[in-house]
Amino acid sequence: MEEVKNIINSIKNREFKPIYFLMGEEPYYIDRIAEYLADKVLDEAERGFNLMTIYGRDTSIDDIVSNAKRFPMMAEHQVVIVKEAQSLSRTIEQLVKYVENPQPTTILVICYKYKKLDKRKKLYKAVRANGVLFESKKLYDNQVADWIRRFTKGKGYSISPKSAALLVDYLGNDLSKINNEMEKLFLVIEKQTEITPAHIEKHIGISKDFNNFELKKAIGEKDALKASRIVNYFSQNPKENPFLVTISLLNNFFVQLLLYHGMADHSPRSVAQKLGINPYFVGEYQSAARNYSMKEISAIISNLRELDMKGKGVGSQNVPHSDLLKELLAAIF
Repeated sequence: MEEVKNIINSIKNREFKPIYFLMGEEPYYIDRIAEYLADKVLDEAERGFNLMTIYGRDTSIDDIVSNAKRFPMMAEHQVVIVKEAQSLSRTIEQLVKYVENPQPTTILVICYKYKKLDKRKKLYKAVRANGVLFESKKLYDNQVADWIRRFTKGKGYSISPKSAALLVDYLGNDLSKINNEMEKLFLVIEKQTEITPAHIEKHIGISKDFNNFELKKAIGEKDALKASRIVNYFSQNPKENPFLVTISLLNNFFVQLLLYHGMADHSPRSVAQKLGINPYFVGEYQSAARNYSMKEISAIISNLRELDMKGKGVGSQNVPHSDLLKELLAAIF
């Protein structure tokens, strides 16, 4: 994300702003920027007196302003970080007077997760004028694998497309969770190594053979035996393999296959761009499209949506997800 890079570079160059208002749905970047400020503005000796962390649920706007107006002790700056500031959403506009005239030796960092300021209000405009206003947006599912690749490269490793897809399948688009799991790998794998599904299975605990990614591939290849084995594994390990996640992934897969059938240009580059997938996986879609006609795909999508409703308890109560998984395969094959 270019905006994050610009903020990090300005901090690295000690071009500080008195206010950093970090808001939005993706907490990962909010936490990283706040941590970077805490680490780079002050050296280790200065932090004892000049780094303060406050939690929104335990404070008020008046307390935040009072702390922000203090002068640093034996340092150029003090850093005041307000975590979970979304707890102050009802009173956050009261911060506007301070933001309009901030203490120049204070760096006030507001971590306003899962919410956004109203662009029509004074506070939004005051932060834009006097500080940094950053909105951290959730990545779309089809962007996460590329994020993992860039993140891994930045740490001195590489990762295979299949491994990245496996992580996305298991962890979704929660960047903080992905970061935590990747850090486990970095502790035990030498740099310059390519991270493989075997590494992920051994050190994170995601099965490289029994997962939604492999189920999707088996179904695409019309390999009923392999698909049945994976579904049986899911039935025995329901907490690690939620039924609704599986249904959602397969629904997306068949919707993409429908789009594939409607494309005039089936070149790998065109397919990857149109479907929002890594070119590495285009062959799987080409193979699946040969195995399923548009009419079959439409019927499967209809059945998947019915099963999704059943899995949520609509129209059928207390049906075990293990039975729904078997019904899923029957609907497809």
